[in-house]
Amino acid sequence: MAIRFTIGRKIGLGFGSFIVLTMVAFILTVLTLNDSKRQTETVVGQVTPSVAELKELNLLLQRSHTNVSKWFYNKSFNDIEFRDELKNIIRKEYPEQKKLLQALSQTWSPDEKTQLRVIFGRVETLFKVYQNEIIGQLNSAEAYEDPNIYMMARLPYEDSEVNIKTIYRNLNSLIAFKQEAAEKVKDEMFDSFKFLKGFVQALGITLVIGGLLIALYTTRSITKPIQVLKKMLLSMGLGILPKERIQTRSDEVGEMGIALNELIQSMEQTTKFAKETGAGKFDANYKPLSKDDSLGHALLKMRDDLAENERSLERKVMERTEEVVRQKSEIENKNEELEILYKQVTDSIHYAKRIQQAILPPDSIINQFLPNSFVLFKPKDIVSGDFYWLERKNNLTYFAAVDCTGHGVPGAFMSLVGHNILKDIISNTDVIKPSEILDKLREGVINTLHVSNKGTQSKDGMDITLCCINYDTLELQYAAAYNPLYLVRNGELTEHRANKFPIGAFIGEKQNFDNITIQLQKNDQIFIFSDGYADQFGGPRGKKFMVGNFRKLLTQITIKPVKEQIDFLDKTLADWQGDLEQVDDVLIIGLKV
Repeated sequence: MAIRFTIGRKIGLGFGSFIVLTMVAFILTVLTLNDSKRQTETVVGQVTPSVAELKELNLLLQRSHTNVSKWFYNKSFNDIEFRDELKNIIRKEYPEQKKLLQALSQTWSPDEKTQLRVIFGRVETLFKVYQNEIIGQLNSAEAYEDPNIYMMARLPYEDSEVNIKTIYRNLNSLIAFKQEAAEKVKDEMFDSFKFLKGFVQALGITLVIGGLLIALYTTRSITKPIQVLKKMLLSMGLGILPKERIQTRSDEVGEMGIALNELIQSMEQTTKFAKETGAGKFDANYKPLSKDDSLGHALLKMRDDLAENERSLERKVMERTEEVVRQKSEIENKNEELEILYKQVTDSIHYAKRIQQAILPPDSIINQFLPNSFVLFKPKDIVSGDFYWLERKNNLTYFAAVDCTGHGVPGAFMSLVGHNILKDIISNTDVIKPSEILDKLREGVINTLHVSNKGTQSKDGMDITLCCINYDTLELQYAAAYNPLYLVRNGELTEHRANKFPIGAFIGEKQNFDNITIQLQKNDQIFIFSDGYADQFGGPRGKKFMVGNFRKLLTQITIKPVKEQIDFLDKTLADWQGDLEQVDDVLIIGLKV
């Protein structure tokens, strides 16, 4: 019986080959790493500590050599530190170092152990010479002065110089031998890694080539037929029945092909019936594929329902057509009414604009009362919530920049309230100080709008900077609610701050406005304004102009004539705003002394 080479067996063969090769690489890697670990433990746990302790012994001998030389040549007993150190080396440090090296030498080779014992013997002989012939002889200042004793110590000292050099050679030879052993272990470890690297590279190439071959085989035997099936199913998903048929095969793909061919044939019959029904041929013949063919029975029911719906729709279309005609006529009438209402509202706002413009000082009054000045006034809407005010009383000229709550029609109503109250204060009271005028203005706004100090009835009000100037003495007085006053003198801008409470509603204890006096000088320039200019969005990133840039701009324009200043401010704002919408009313008053 022939073996059926199914898709599962094909895939299993491909992945099995990869798994076997991967396991070989894994096992070899584990073996190499274990061997490297053993070699590393040998270097780290044995060779490296041994070399370090041998070097420590070398350093100890150097210290003893230095101290014994000092002992021989230094006759003073005032400095005994090196004498104590030499004794400590011989009695304590050397025995401890010897004990450490003996413990480490347990894993050394016999030759290395023999060399170490020879070194220990020579060191101990050398230290006995130090103790008996040098330290023991030269043990007092009188001994140094005795020529016989000093000569008796010289010969052992000179012999010790020769002996310690021999010990150095033996010790350095042993250190070099241990270091060579460490390098040898490292070389063996690197060789094993090099072999592993070559094997893994070869295995990688094998896996790549094998993978390509397996992929090619899988594509030809599995993927390509599956893609044909997928293409046919996608085509059916789009409502297009394939004309070609799947060829018979002996695996699962072949079984799916047979099932798909039968499905296509049944769908062709169903499609034919649906087309006939859609064309209005409700007597078309169709037989369901089986008693459980839900689609077939649904199509038959749909045919009957469509026949009934067609008759019902014809009646409804006639009724809806009549309704649409009637509603269209009503909508046209409503649009005409809205257009009339919109025109009436717009006309009313334009009339309100004329009223508001009537209360604003004309250019002739501005030029008469405030020579060498300008007013930049740009409402956001037809009417504005900002307004400027100008009056003269006795020898004082009053001018103010006022920013009312809101803009457009609500702001315009507030501007009328503020203007009328200011005019009444100047005309009908003896108040002359700006701070007292603002106190009166606040009382008038509160009484007019019926607000309380709890701020529960209305939050309407205004921010204002009010100035009065005496041109005879060049004395300027001002008071302000929120909006400051800028003074530019000799190219430097100074900000004179405002009180931080508005005209209108307030919360907490009532406070009076401060009256500030400034002695002006020739060529000083005063600016008062609302917040509309600095709050305008624009620029390359659509951000606010900001107060800092506004201050710099005002400082820069003071070198220009006043008539050019307003044009420069207007152009700068237009360039910054670009195509963006104006966000607030803009008001700037500039006065050059």
